[in-house]
Amino acid sequence: MPDSATFRPLTVPPAELFQENLAHYTGRENYFAGRHRVVALVRLLVFGGAAAGAWALFSQGQIAAGFGVIGVAYLVFLGLVRWHTRVGYQREHQRLLAQLNQDELTRLEGQLAGFDPGLRYLDTQHAYAADLDVFGSHSLFQLLNRSTSRLGQDWLAGWLLAPGPVAAVQERQQAAAELAPDVAWQQEWQARARHYPRQESDPRGFAAWLRLPDFFAGKGWLLPLMALLPVVGVGAIVAALNGYGTWPLVVLLLTSALNARFSVLRAEYYQHVTAMRDALRAAHDQLALFEAGQWQSPALRRLHRTLHATGGVAAARLLEQLAGVAGWFSARQNPAVAGLLNTVLLWDLWGMWQLERWKRRLPDGLEPLLEAAAELDALVSLAAFRAANPTFVQPALTETPLTVVAEAMGHPLLFGGTGVRNTFRTEGAGQTVVVTGSNMAGKSTFLRTVGLNLVLAQAGAVVPAAAFACGPAQVYTAMRTNDNLAESTSSFYAELKRLRLLLDLTTPEATASALPVFYLLDEILKGTNSQDRHRGARALVHQLRQRAASGLISTHDLELAALEQELPEQVRNVSFNSFLNPDGTLHFDYHLTPGVCRSFNASQLMRLMGIVLSDE
Repeated sequence: MPDSATFRPLTVPPAELFQENLAHYTGRENYFAGRHRVVALVRLLVFGGAAAGAWALFSQGQIAAGFGVIGVAYLVFLGLVRWHTRVGYQREHQRLLAQLNQDELTRLEGQLAGFDPGLRYLDTQHAYAADLDVFGSHSLFQLLNRSTSRLGQDWLAGWLLAPGPVAAVQERQQAAAELAPDVAWQQEWQARARHYPRQESDPRGFAAWLRLPDFFAGKGWLLPLMALLPVVGVGAIVAALNGYGTWPLVVLLLTSALNARFSVLRAEYYQHVTAMRDALRAAHDQLALFEAGQWQSPALRRLHRTLHATGGVAAARLLEQLAGVAGWFSARQNPAVAGLLNTVLLWDLWGMWQLERWKRRLPDGLEPLLEAAAELDALVSLAAFRAANPTFVQPALTETPLTVVAEAMGHPLLFGGTGVRNTFRTEGAGQTVVVTGSNMAGKSTFLRTVGLNLVLAQAGAVVPAAAFACGPAQVYTAMRTNDNLAESTSSFYAELKRLRLLLDLTTPEATASALPVFYLLDEILKGTNSQDRHRGARALVHQLRQRAASGLISTHDLELAALEQELPEQVRNVSFNSFLNPDGTLHFDYHLTPGVCRSFNASQLMRLMGIVLSDE
């Protein structure tokens, strides 16, 4: 089995690095804020000085000199506006970088409430997502996600929702390992996209819309007319202004009629393109950063080739051109300006022509570029998680299914050293580990620890352990089964439905075309009486041991632990125990112990809650 490798790329603790970065970028933000105010003052002085100078010259009858001052001042003012914009961008960029480091510190403290919970990805019927807190409040997605794009978040969520093939996961590990040491690069990637907040639209819909037939196809008469009418229209306006009457303006009726004929399509183009403008500009800025690098890992080299596979033109350059076309349509945001530009110059139609000319440069469509950018975005999330947790280990991936070998394994959502690390091992099909223990001793948390680390490992992320190895497996849980009044379903029946699905997933027919199942069953069949619970659980273990499945079952039913004597090669008992302190309180050490639990605490817990038992 391959060895696990602990990742330690940083020379200082992550919290110290992020705190230093926060102070540095906050200082830089204040510096650029000061420069921004100075440039604004200079702009005001230039405007005021030019206005006063021109007025003085006009008052003295020096008309030419006055217009000269206005012309020079206008050029200077344009230069100042550009400078002001650049300084404003830098100020905002430093603020964003500071915020990214504050976010990292917040995650290290375990305060995840302010991050996107990813509820749009949560399916309560999923094999494990709801039970293992993959999405939602205080979830794995909140801990991992640094993706800045809608598609990047989709990729990351997809990796968390389905185990990847071993080769693909190893590619992700190598890419994340290459990206992780350069924290500044990761944060630059994120900050560049955060300048553009309007990225809610799904770019796949836009890419599919681009594949529709061209508007100009079969309209050979339209382009010459578009070239002629604006020239004639401008001539008509000049003629009218020079006293030739208003009759030349009749020609503008032709442009107005043409705009009216295609008004619905013009509006459609505007809505599609402008909705994507921020996402396109963000992707351009990020890909320009990536394309400038030299990469070694297979996944990053593959993505680099994909982004240069469009006739030798870099993807960043293509997206910049497309963002420029989107900017062309933004003139419609000012109705007065848009009305004038369309009436005289057929502005929207020329934008539509530019878009269709642009998309001919991408015979395979926009999707490959968008998906490559999204995969990179998800890889940055894995890399940033890796950099923030240098004591976590890179899982060793084996082709042997249903293998979990963990040394000093912790729960990824327990922070500040509060979690107890445990060692655990199971290999091969037909293995069941029965976890017994007293109330609150840690049985459910341990099942989630195993499950979450398997999810992380098969997504390509590092895990909180001293060593971790696993083989292909589909995680399946039955832990939080609730009643459903709308469906008249009791919690017991809901659990039975989950168990029925587990049996369906582990049939020979199902596992012939899918991964074997690693199950995590918490307090199995808790909704019925002890005798039926024992009979049902025992029958389930016997059934599962003959299939391509292994896993853990937690229970209070000590009779189920007797299966270890009945099936010594396939069933093993472990436990969590509690201890009574001299003062009558309970102590939990949360350490996994071989064998059956012999210390149960329900009575003591009830006493602590003030319930007087009848024998007292």
